[in-house]
Amino acid sequence: MPATPTLDHLRRYAVARSLFEPTSLPRAIARLGFVQVDPIRAPARAQDLTLRHRVDGYRAGDLERRYPRLPVEEDFFVNYGILPRAIQCLMHPRTARTAWPRARWKQAEAVLAFVQSHGVVHPRDVDAAFEHGTTRNGFGGNSRASTQLLDGMHYRGLLRVARRENGIRLYAPQLAHERDPPSEPDAALDALIDVVVAKYAPLPAATLNRLVSWVGSTAAPQWHGRRRAALARAKARLPQATVDGDRWYWPAGEDPCSRRYARGEGPDDRVRLLAPFDPVVWDRERFERFWNWAYRFEAYTPASRRIRGYYALPMLWRGRVIGWANAAVHDGQLRLQPGYVDGRAPRDAAFGPALRDEQAHLARFLGL
Repeated sequence: MPATPTLDHLRRYAVARSLFEPTSLPRAIARLGFVQVDPIRAPARAQDLTLRHRVDGYRAGDLERRYPRLPVEEDFFVNYGILPRAIQCLMHPRTARTAWPRARWKQAEAVLAFVQSHGVVHPRDVDAAFEHGTTRNGFGGNSRASTQLLDGMHYRGLLRVARRENGIRLYAPQLAHERDPPSEPDAALDALIDVVVAKYAPLPAATLNRLVSWVGSTAAPQWHGRRRAALARAKARLPQATVDGDRWYWPAGEDPCSRRYARGEGPDDRVRLLAPFDPVVWDRERFERFWNWAYRFEAYTPASRRIRGYYALPMLWRGRVIGWANAAVHDGQLRLQPGYVDGRAPRDAAFGPALRDEQAHLARFLGL
């Protein structure tokens, strides 16, 4: 009979299974199942900061440069990012929960014909051709109406992102073979849930509930009404245990008590500065349970109210997140401003050299 895990087992398991041995970019994306994308670059975008720990020889911007040649797609999942095309197919054709009026569909049909005739288009080309004007965006400012229309068409599966140009999405017609709906919606929904479980395991019950809800409302809203049954199936099939009064879940075939995961707090003396959306730190509630302090992403917090900085990178050492660092490039040199939960750096003699090695690793990743 498998041993009952403790919180220490779950913490080591979470670190070790997510920070796997660096591999190729396609294999890393396939293993992660999904890579969250964020436009802020401080000192690099979140997707690059996530992949640098998991892809051998990775450099900032590699994902964007190689994207057109990879079997991956940009799309909305539980949040926006990159995922293997085989997983993306499970979500389409997607029926958005917000229905478009006939006039909006008429605009979309005209834009779709324009994209089909041109192959790949920049949003400014669509704006110049149709002059849709401006509209209010979700942040309270103004955006090009064409940009919002293209976003909506992309979400509905009418268009795909062909590549990016200076960070701007360029659109192309959807691939023909991605238009057929899955033959078994429940099986497709279960497969999508397994992707998020594998990405963020081990999951406390509250996080599993939230992620399944997002799969049924964002990734595949056409199956919104099936999400409760899907959650019940997930809780019935996934390995689980009650730890410190909470139910935890993880992928089938894995054992958090296995010796293979003990290296999460073993001989690895590397310091790792993680992206704010790295799978190890993404679930803020789990983060607090594992490391007994609260980490918050403060880029959108007014400067006067920030505690740890604009883009503080959680600092992992010997299986524990012991602090954070803000990284910035000045005169071609990378500078770190570290902070520590205990108020000071670890006294262990190995820590200083390990932090300097991570700074050098981050500088190489940035091309400095």
